[in-house]
Amino acid sequence: MTAIDGPDVPLRSRLTELLEGVVPWDEQERAHLTTAAEWIASGAPLYRLRKPDVPPMHLVSYFVAPDEARAELLLVAHRKAGLWLPGGGHVEPMEDPWDTVLRECREELHTEALPSAVSGNRPFFLTVTRTRRYEQHTDVSLWYVLRSTAGAVTSFDEGDQVAAAATGPRRARRHPRPPHAPVHRQTHGCPGPVAVLSPRRRLKVAVKSA
Repeated sequence: MTAIDGPDVPLRSRLTELLEGVVPWDEQERAHLTTAAEWIASGAPLYRLRKPDVPPMHLVSYFVAPDEARAELLLVAHRKAGLWLPGGGHVEPMEDPWDTVLRECREELHTEALPSAVSGNRPFFLTVTRTRRYEQHTDVSLWYVLRSTAGAVTSFDEGDQVAAAATGPRRARRHPRPPHAPVHRQTHGCPGPVAVLSPRRRLKVAVKSA
């Protein structure tokens, strides 16, 4: 293994420790964990330095905000990706991925990120995913769970998002903007109503069940 030296060594050690705490849900995630661990240990650049794809593989933090009582997930319709995604964004250089969650939650959804009892401030899921649009690159994504209720978010950043929704996954799968593939894996078979925020309708309005 190549010896690694430099200011990001402590963060690489931290990332390795975070990955070791993720219990894979299936063989695909097990393979993704192996790929991510090898990438971190290789000394390759970890952070996006220039939009959209430099370096071509870089870190992302997503946060999943489920409302368990209503069987809903909070997703955002991302302009450039053309997908329903959880909140989140690229990890900045030398930033801890949980700090990315804190920052992005404030910026995107205008609310504070509250760690859930499921995994606290540690990731519960990992994916290594090739983007499908807009200068393709590979996201190494750490997924976190936040505490949430359906009415917690009443506005969002309109720069990158078309809409935000607390939605049952079946409903999201039928939408013209499909959910990001890993959302399928996490939420398969979870029904529920949908409630959408848009620039024209600031208050969340419940729509029929999925």
